[in-house]
Amino acid sequence: MKIKKAIIPAGGYGTRFLPVTKAVPKELLPIVDKPMIQYIVEEARASGIELIILIVNHGKEAIEDHFDINYELEDILGKKGNHELLGLIEGLSDMIRIVSIRQKRPLGLGHAVLQAKHLIGDEPFAVILGDDIIDAQMPCLLQMAGVYEEYKRPVIAVQRVPREETSRYGIIKGRQTGKRVYTLDDVVEKPLPDKAPSTLAIIGRYILVPEIFDILERIPAGAGGELQLTDGLRELLGEKGLIGYEFEGDRYDGGDKLGFLFANIAYAMKRPEIKDKLLAYMKGFQ
Repeated sequence: MKIKKAIIPAGGYGTRFLPVTKAVPKELLPIVDKPMIQYIVEEARASGIELIILIVNHGKEAIEDHFDINYELEDILGKKGNHELLGLIEGLSDMIRIVSIRQKRPLGLGHAVLQAKHLIGDEPFAVILGDDIIDAQMPCLLQMAGVYEEYKRPVIAVQRVPREETSRYGIIKGRQTGKRVYTLDDVVEKPLPDKAPSTLAIIGRYILVPEIFDILERIPAGAGGELQLTDGLRELLGEKGLIGYEFEGDRYDGGDKLGFLFANIAYAMKRPEIKDKLLAYMKGFQ
């Protein structure tokens, strides 16, 4: 079955980027001239997704507005004859079907995913974190969809990280059973380096099945008193099995200040009109 629906949890407060995120959703911070979440939505569309379900909270209305029609702006651009910019703006509202659900209280990633249960139904679906930017020749989610089709099991994206950083991630325990593919035995949330079963970290891309909702409804709150998706994945592993896929591409943690800056530089270097001047500017810091 094809993956046609994706959940994008966007209910966090972006505290690592305060004070700017006091008024601007983290997901709308720009990578060059596009907000982070637009890169995510473009990846979803290129991977065959037809419906995006945004999980938002109070103050995130601007995310919905970004992908909505802006008649006044379109009229102004049209009258000025700026058809290039007009095309960019009109393309946003036509990009993909997007609906939003208000998460009244931020009670964890598992809780955010659970809010979309009534819209997912009985089909497999994707979860994409809005601050994990992945630059890949083939979209990461499309790579994962191929793995799901082959193995008929839920798939999570993984990436190797330095051992000293394992306490920042969920880490998988498993065995390699194919090219870039791992059959999982366990998932461990933020283990200390000497306790980590591997250095393969869970990254913000998941292809899940509807059984995860029943699991999330019955398991207790975990770390921080929140409903943790990792706890749900551990239960799902026992019921349906779980595949880890070491995706091809470059990942940038847009929720981290340094990762955000790296992403801006990397994407700016892909722009011919920016690249040379940026390189010349950076050489001045050597």
